[in-house]
Amino acid sequence: MAHNFLVPLTGSFAMPAAENPTVAMIEAAYRALGLDWRYLNCEVAPEQLGAAVRGARAMGWRGFNCSIPHKVAVIEHLDGLGESARIIGAVNTIVRRGDALIGENTDGQGFVQALRAVADPAGKTALVFGAGGAARAVAVELALAGVTRIGIVNRGRERGAALAELVARHTPAEARHLPWDGSFRIPPDTDLVVHATSVGLFPDVDAMPAIDVSTLLPTMVVADGIHNPPLTRLLRTARERGCAVADGLGMLVNQGVIGIRHWTGLEADPAVMRAALLALEL
Repeated sequence: MAHNFLVPLTGSFAMPAAENPTVAMIEAAYRALGLDWRYLNCEVAPEQLGAAVRGARAMGWRGFNCSIPHKVAVIEHLDGLGESARIIGAVNTIVRRGDALIGENTDGQGFVQALRAVADPAGKTALVFGAGGAARAVAVELALAGVTRIGIVNRGRERGAALAELVARHTPAEARHLPWDGSFRIPPDTDLVVHATSVGLFPDVDAMPAIDVSTLLPTMVVADGIHNPPLTRLLRTARERGCAVADGLGMLVNQGVIGIRHWTGLEADPAVMRAALLALEL
């Protein structure tokens, strides 16, 4: 009987990379699908990103993810972008199509899919904290999902205003930049609060974004893109104040489902993937 020892490779480029649990959920999904594929976490410094992409191309990787700090910088090393990634201006999933490496963005799509388990975003008003790659994806996809008004809360005016303009130009939603000076007070008419920065990511699990938590109301839904730990200090505080919360694990799992669909053409089981993450006791 002939054997094939060439295992298809996928993975992630990030820095830091050691705390990224994506490998556990993706490989669990591969096993459930009966695929002998691998997913490798790779720590890639910003100055080595181009070399890493060339290496993946040369070794025939089927695709890979990019996380902090590579979601925007990776674009110059790719052959093209999918529609969502073009609008957002950031990439988190790269797919090999023939000889080309095409950048896609599943961040916002995964977030919206996870959010719908808690609340329908259609017709809501939202605040998005941050203006980096994840925040860009979340803001655009929220707008496309029917959020009517979005405030981009960011310390840097240039990036915050640029994201607000992007959302207003390419979607039906109203958007504006709100300066983040000191402890930000959430307006009482806000329906959805989304934290999309790296504050609170392992190992700084006690870190808290500069938000005046006394302005969080029980009518609000609070979501955090941080997946490690899944229940961040922000979410614990929001829950104590009576808010419904959406954790970063749901976003991560749904991103993975979409990514596996891009790479393999198959539908992964999100329950299998979430169970693999929960077993890690992050």
